[in-house]
Amino acid sequence: MRRRLPTPDEALRILAEKRTRPPHRPPPVAGKALNRTLRDFDSKYGQGPGALMARWREVVGPEIAKRTEPVKLTRGRNGAPSSLEIRVAGPAAAIIQHQAHDILARVNLFLGADAVQKLRIVQGPLRAQTEGAAPLRRRPKPLDAAEEARLAASFADAPDGKLKQALLALGRGVLRQGR
Repeated sequence: MRRRLPTPDEALRILAEKRTRPPHRPPPVAGKALNRTLRDFDSKYGQGPGALMARWREVVGPEIAKRTEPVKLTRGRNGAPSSLEIRVAGPAAAIIQHQAHDILARVNLFLGADAVQKLRIVQGPLRAQTEGAAPLRRRPKPLDAAEEARLAASFADAPDGKLKQALLALGRGVLRQGR
């Protein structure tokens, strides 16, 4: 007995009900797989320089943090001592050098016993204390009414626009410095 073939409509219904291949699954999230590995590394090697950078003010205190910032944490190889390089603003390096023992003790309290044995001090400008924040500047005192009127009169013939506004601002700056 011969089996009859399905009609095109029946074939579409059968194919819609049964899949020949399993559905495609996306790969697992990389962070999920790395999380366990990173936790193992953290327990083995301790917290890294990123954690120290983020909590520098808490670790060393506000007075030292105003004048310093951590730059690089170098792990020693084959039993060599680890070192922490910090950048110090200008002449405060001498003061920080005298406080090196206290700074090392505080850093080791944060990172773990004997995590850092040497402190390397480098003089240089510090990055902004808060990311994206511009340094505070004093607002210049405005010109008195007579000086402002003389300045405006000197540019009365100039056509209005950005150039005139820029020249007025420049004139105000020059007059303020001349005080």
